[in-house]
Amino acid sequence: MNKPFSDLIIIEIAGVLAGPSVGLFFAEQGARVIKIENPKTQGDVTRSWKLTNEPRHDKESAYYWSVNANKEVLFLDISQQSGLTQLYALVETADIVITNFKSGDDVKLKVDFSSLSKINPRLIYASINGFGKTNPRTAYDLILQAESGYMFMNGEKHSAPLKMPVALIDILAGHQLKEAVLIALLERYKTNKGCSVSVSLFDTAIASLANQATNWLIAHHLPEQQGSLHPNIAPYGEIFSTRDKQLVTFAIGSNSQFRALCQILNLNLDLDPLFSDNQQRVVNRSRLSNILEEVINKVNFDPLFEQCLKINIPIGKIRNLEEVFKLPEAKAMIHSFIHNGKKIQTIRSTSFKFE
Repeated sequence: MNKPFSDLIIIEIAGVLAGPSVGLFFAEQGARVIKIENPKTQGDVTRSWKLTNEPRHDKESAYYWSVNANKEVLFLDISQQSGLTQLYALVETADIVITNFKSGDDVKLKVDFSSLSKINPRLIYASINGFGKTNPRTAYDLILQAESGYMFMNGEKHSAPLKMPVALIDILAGHQLKEAVLIALLERYKTNKGCSVSVSLFDTAIASLANQATNWLIAHHLPEQQGSLHPNIAPYGEIFSTRDKQLVTFAIGSNSQFRALCQILNLNLDLDPLFSDNQQRVVNRSRLSNILEEVINKVNFDPLFEQCLKINIPIGKIRNLEEVFKLPEAKAMIHSFIHNGKKIQTIRSTSFKFE
């Protein structure tokens, strides 16, 4: 199963994050991915999304590299006939085209599914849009997080609405489109015919609300800001500081895990009716948090962490990215390569392994 898509040719006419993340997935799995960038705009807009400490003369930003490693880049003005002719020549032998045009722009530029499928009937046309195919509204991840409830729910109690620190809706939409493309490939192996598949960022956001959606739809509980706390589980997401000033959190999902936590902290809270089961712990979570905080403040991180791991208590240290990439598991996810004489490090977008 090494490089399972080495026989595929993919044309990516997409920018920013969601569409290019799909191209990256196939590139990592061995496909030849040709990324089309517009010379009029100096290419993908993320090339210019630089941090203050990045060299101004570099043609690619750190953000750009997050989803554009392992691709061939071709600057092509497809609004001109010469550029469009070159693109059409590539489409003749391509397997998949990935796009994220605004509504109507694909037709205007003559790169819509109808136009390209006439050139190659086996073509799978994979497109991402913001609010649906017919809605011309410009969609950035921030706007989707605002419109779909995420910002309303995210943040500490009584704080201002807060977006997540990664463009999660874009990333999830990329996963949705990958799944659709894989299904389309399976169907093409049966029929030898291509098709068009599309994903809306808004639909993706709604589909990803998971238990927060059903908390509203079934229990009529309106999810609101509560920081890292889980509305259905306690203790889950409370953050504690150890004696040596390390921040930790717990994901106690069962009564047996709670009993084990009480055991290593020398507490008998599992025998208290206020904390005897999960629902009672949710009702009385503030009182429970105060008790746990007082005890955890008196113990050092290392022995606490080791004891929890030994008896399978879900504990996590709050780590910054410098600490994260010191972990061997995180180091194994790093992809390194040389570009224009410079070492570039990115992370692999796929975490699965064939064994």
